[in-house]
Amino acid sequence: MSTKPPIAAAKTSALRPLKGVRILSLALNLPGPAALMRCQGMGATCTKLEPPPHPSAPKGTSGDPMGLYNRAAYDVMHAGMKVSHADLKTEAGQKALHRALAKTDVLLTSFRPSALKKLGLEWKALHKQYPQLSLVAIVGAPGARAEEPGHDLTYLAENDLVTGLDLPPTLYADMAGSLMASEAVLQARLLQLQKGKGVVQEVALSVAAGYLALPRTWGLTAPGAAVGGGHAGYRVYPCKDGRVALAALEPHFAAALAVEVGLPQSHILAMFAPETHTAIATYLAGKTRQQLDALAMAKDIPLYTMN
Repeated sequence: MSTKPPIAAAKTSALRPLKGVRILSLALNLPGPAALMRCQGMGATCTKLEPPPHPSAPKGTSGDPMGLYNRAAYDVMHAGMKVSHADLKTEAGQKALHRALAKTDVLLTSFRPSALKKLGLEWKALHKQYPQLSLVAIVGAPGARAEEPGHDLTYLAENDLVTGLDLPPTLYADMAGSLMASEAVLQARLLQLQKGKGVVQEVALSVAAGYLALPRTWGLTAPGAAVGGGHAGYRVYPCKDGRVALAALEPHFAAALAVEVGLPQSHILAMFAPETHTAIATYLAGKTRQQLDALAMAKDIPLYTMN
């Protein structure tokens, strides 16, 4: 169906497994705030310490660049959180940071290792001062590559997820990284409870992009593969007034589609046949989006119509 859900923050988890866990975030831009939003949805008490806005910035400006790029997105990710400002390069900022760390269970960062060291937040020193504190450090790439400059686009490119000259439709590495970071917070909390002390977890955005790329690496989405255009029931087709994303991959969905289109066979090999592609394309080209939406409901065929 083509009914789109409203854009909103992540729904609150009914289980709230992070209830009572105090998270302090220094992470800026997208992955860190998105991870923090998910953690708050799981019940965590989330606080963020941002750098102060530029002196020339209007009142109420965020110290996080995301607040400048897209204030609406920033507001969604930080709704209900306490956000304070501190220049961590100053003595006053360091005092504010350590007051907060003394009341924190998990620290979330998105700095290069060298920057953490300059701020006095290198894991060895941090763990010595706050043995119960865990650190989830978001970096661009793992290990020695963590000092390399990069962003979502470069991590997607190195994993062969950028095709042609068009930009990807969303920030896949950043959002996958935010999922891995919120997972790392859960892992850190479990290990804290098991070991009785804090642990460090590193989340690399390039690794997150590589994880998303696994189906491509395995060949699942290669041209001619089952979900790479080879299966006639799993493709994007033009229709009379737009496009339709058809996902009749399972045998029972393919069988319902075959009956509707008038195909004599619907077994898996028949769905790869050129004549099957032609028959389905011809059928869909003659239908409007409204007709196809009705078909999806009546015949239980997974499809989504688009402009």
